[in-house]
Amino acid sequence: MTRATLVCVMGVSAVGKTTVGTALASALAVPFVDADDLHPAANRAKMTAGIPLDDADRRPWLDTVGARLRAAERTGLVIACSALRRVYRDRIRAVEPGVRFVHLSGSPVLLAERARERTGHFMPPALLQSQLATLEPLGDDEVGVVVDVAMPVEELVAQVAERLGQPLR
Repeated sequence: MTRATLVCVMGVSAVGKTTVGTALASALAVPFVDADDLHPAANRAKMTAGIPLDDADRRPWLDTVGARLRAAERTGLVIACSALRRVYRDRIRAVEPGVRFVHLSGSPVLLAERARERTGHFMPPALLQSQLATLEPLGDDEVGVVVDVAMPVEELVAQVAERLGQPLR
């Protein structure tokens, strides 16, 4: 049996995880989940108030992200999740070792501009700096790719699919 595609689109706030994740899932013909929707109410309240989450807040959420990926082993899944630190990605991989990460990267200027332009999102632009400070890029031993979000979404999705060895549908 061929293993289904399991991808975690990661990066800081305003990098385009939902936009790219949705487009990638569509191109790969697999479901999409935004991990922001999996946060418990207490986490969302903290972020809305401009309070960064700590690791104790994140652990159950990351376990839920891993469980969603594991549950999709037959159907495939693209999930958008910040996964900023190696220990967070390790926690997800502990639940679903087959996940591959797509690290969306962009200049701080571009990301700050995108964050200011967003409306109705619970993550305030003020938290972008704390996320950039927390971010640990993918290690050489982590399965995944890093792509620059300055390119158009269609090109970015095609590049990601090619680099992951996934045919577009």
